[in-house]
Amino acid sequence: MVQLGMGMMRLPLLDENDVTKIDYEEVNRMVDAYIDAGFNHFDTAFIYHEGIGEQTFKKCVVDRYPRDSFKIATKLPLFVITEESQLEPIFTQQLENCGVDYFDYYMLHNVSGFTETAWKNVDLFSFIQRKKEEGYIKHIGLSTHGNAEFLEEILFEHSEMEFVLLQINYLDWEDENIESEKCLEVARKYNKPVMIMEPYKGGFLADIPEKAENLMKQYNPDKSVVSWAMRFVANLDDVCVVLTGASNLEQIKNNIEEFNNADPLTDEEYQIIEEVSQIINDNITVNCTKCRYCTDSCSEEIDIAKLFDLYNKHNLLDTDEWTPHGNAYLNYSKLEGVGIASDCIECEMCVEECPQQINIPEVLKDVAKTFETDIYGFEN
Repeated sequence: MVQLGMGMMRLPLLDENDVTKIDYEEVNRMVDAYIDAGFNHFDTAFIYHEGIGEQTFKKCVVDRYPRDSFKIATKLPLFVITEESQLEPIFTQQLENCGVDYFDYYMLHNVSGFTETAWKNVDLFSFIQRKKEEGYIKHIGLSTHGNAEFLEEILFEHSEMEFVLLQINYLDWEDENIESEKCLEVARKYNKPVMIMEPYKGGFLADIPEKAENLMKQYNPDKSVVSWAMRFVANLDDVCVVLTGASNLEQIKNNIEEFNNADPLTDEEYQIIEEVSQIINDNITVNCTKCRYCTDSCSEEIDIAKLFDLYNKHNLLDTDEWTPHGNAYLNYSKLEGVGIASDCIECEMCVEECPQQINIPEVLKDVAKTFETDIYGFEN
């Protein structure tokens, strides 16, 4: 039976410009609402919130609830691994970070071309298998943003993997880069249960173009926009967990409500989703899910995810005039120690980390041209 998971990648902040300033009181309220609703699957990672994501889980869940009342999934950070000697210390640190004696689910984080230095040169698969045998892990698996052909190669070579975490939503279903549908078919072929990440595509499917929203509302005015996204994933066969990220109590409550009311889509609704997907694709500028992997790798301290979000929202207004998003960019530029779009040195470290395969330096040039103008007080 499918379970609603609470992803802890985009937690509420006391300072929107500092992802380490967690609003713990709000997280506590979110956790309480989630558990009170009968759910218990939490998902975090070593790198979330610039390294304090796992500690936040400990503070807000482990320190407040008995161990048998929740399940925890976390991930080995392939991004930083270059040699085998790193594995034991990192794993031990993760157990300490999370405050547990074992992990219910443990993944190799984003097995893909971006992390092949780790999984090709270091025997990560044997390491997590050994940790399972020692009792520190209940179930081993992997997350990936690779395409279907890549996933097939990995699962063929590593039958010990018990599950996979995949990016699946209606916008990525037939996308030639993401290949959500094809990846799900590969997982089924190898009898691997699937956990779903990004069902709302980083919140993007909660804020769709007006034309697309009107299509949905005309068909059923009582259903929210996000309910269509939830119903799409919650009724897929061979899915065991649907992870939803939330940044406040209202969002987690909405996620719970939408999941509990996720009745199957009709054939007519699937057709509407196809039309909606086309409208979104015609309007989207940057295919960014705000995972922040790129931001963590930027030597110039550019908050790439934030700037792309502002850029997307600005472009949906289809104007060259002043917008609140451009004003937000100006306010961001005045913060101490941050880089703006034009500070990009095109090192392409961010490109290597991007699961969506965005040419980030090129897009940042467009962001600079859009916002760094005299309209917003920038000197040319």
